[in-house]
Amino acid sequence: MFSQLLKLFPRCEFERLVRDTGAEYAAKGFTSWSQMVAMLFCQLGRAHSLREIEGGLKSCEGKLAHLGIEAPARSSLSYANAHRPWQLFEAVFHGLYDKVSATVTGGPRKFRFKNKLVSIDSTVIDLSLSLYDWAKYQRTKGAIKLHLVLDHDGYLPCFGVVTDGTVGDVTVAQALTFAPGTIVVDDRGYNDYAMFGRWCEQGVHFVTRMKTDARFEVEQQQPIFAPQGNVIGDQRIRLSSPQAQRDCPHLLRRVLAVHPQTGQTLVFVTNLHHLSAATIAAIYKDRWQVELFFKALKQNLKIKTFVGTSANAVKTQIWTALICMLLLRYLMLRSRFGWSLSNLVAMLRMNLFTHKDLHAWLDEPYLSPPDPVADRQAAMVFG
Repeated sequence: MFSQLLKLFPRCEFERLVRDTGAEYAAKGFTSWSQMVAMLFCQLGRAHSLREIEGGLKSCEGKLAHLGIEAPARSSLSYANAHRPWQLFEAVFHGLYDKVSATVTGGPRKFRFKNKLVSIDSTVIDLSLSLYDWAKYQRTKGAIKLHLVLDHDGYLPCFGVVTDGTVGDVTVAQALTFAPGTIVVDDRGYNDYAMFGRWCEQGVHFVTRMKTDARFEVEQQQPIFAPQGNVIGDQRIRLSSPQAQRDCPHLLRRVLAVHPQTGQTLVFVTNLHHLSAATIAAIYKDRWQVELFFKALKQNLKIKTFVGTSANAVKTQIWTALICMLLLRYLMLRSRFGWSLSNLVAMLRMNLFTHKDLHAWLDEPYLSPPDPVADRQAAMVFG
């Protein structure tokens, strides 16, 4: 089934990306395809070290022909992870996203509006400063950050940036570009009025939590009706501080909603004026999916500990983890069985090198194979 999984990204396209990134410049023997297969096995097979990757693949030596590789030596894999550009796996990720996202186009949507909805967030991955001295974060602590854009159509990761732990969330967000009409939802850590002003001019919408010390003037108070759910306020505002007026002079919207469990009043700010206040609150609530994505990534794939200590090796492992998440989400979207991500990862790990039809197994994972003894052909009798 492992070989069927790899067919979602054709070998010819992979070799084109290898040429484009120069990943195999002056390389001999060990190929980038072998490196990617080995690192995907590290993720899906839950291998904890280079020795386990080598031993796990060698134990399946007779089945590796289906994958187009030979079992790698751990020294070769270690050298490739440290020196071959991680940008190759970033390119594989983006190519795979284009294919997987096409499977959810035209499917059922959670919201009625037609706009593309994405979330931005980041997660910190702690590292030992003595082993990863390049990952500066605090005086006695090392860390890196994975900044991610999550597409809410299928909840697929569509863009990622790996930085050291000191890089701010807003710094990364300022470098991103979105198509006009996109709705970007983020938390209060991304409040930047200059960025919001630029998004307004570009036709990009945003929904975020408002700062508690934000200064503004109310220009219009919208009436609240009973069907608005937990919404208790809907205002048209303009930012009133001199700096904010220069950076974002546009008419904004302030929505107040009560959290149903805690009773806390949440204050949102957005430039969406054509949607209901209840929809604005629901959009921000759906931002929680990016938090669940990070949780699933850390719990089910190998992203908290690494098989290499160089920055290139760490980024290679993170990008292969994101590739695996795209593959797993694709399998869940195509299957008729009610998979949870953790169950799919666990069951797939047990069946990576079994001879089964992948898509048939996804739909009926507990179906017993036919008994060959019970289906004997009738003996032929010659007179």
